[in-house]
Amino acid sequence: MPEETNPLEELFVDELKDIYSAENQIVKALPKMARAASSPELKRAFERHLEETRRHVERLEQIAGELDIKLTGKKCHGMEGLIEEGKEIMEEDLEENAIDAGLIGAAQKVEHYEIAAYGTARAHAAMLGYNKIARVLQQTLNEEGATDKKLTQIAENVINVEAVHA
Repeated sequence: MPEETNPLEELFVDELKDIYSAENQIVKALPKMARAASSPELKRAFERHLEETRRHVERLEQIAGELDIKLTGKKCHGMEGLIEEGKEIMEEDLEENAIDAGLIGAAQKVEHYEIAAYGTARAHAAMLGYNKIARVLQQTLNEEGATDKKLTQIAENVINVEAVHA
């Protein structure tokens, strides 16, 4: 990265730090969510997304290496709040299916936050001429979107139907 950075470049680096913090918080939260889920399909989805999220962290670290920046030192308070909401659901005294439905809702809030964050970062990377980085961010954005769709599918086909008929 050049010595003199423009404001968009500074914003872009700040966004990457925020996303990095968010992804690392998700890596810590997903095993707890998988343990709290009663649906085998939902457990598997959380476990698969944990592996994917670890790859997202690695991609962000590769981007940081290319830009010669550090991604540490910032806490994503938005993600912290979303994860806290998920913890509250796990502590509720609800039927298993209702907890699973709540966990899906919490996970989708997380996915939507990430979709917005990665979409913004990708657009800023492209505006700054970081085309390769923009493609890497788009790849992660596509995966976050696919996870969101999978969660919707699980909710519609399994959890919500069972929660309604419990």
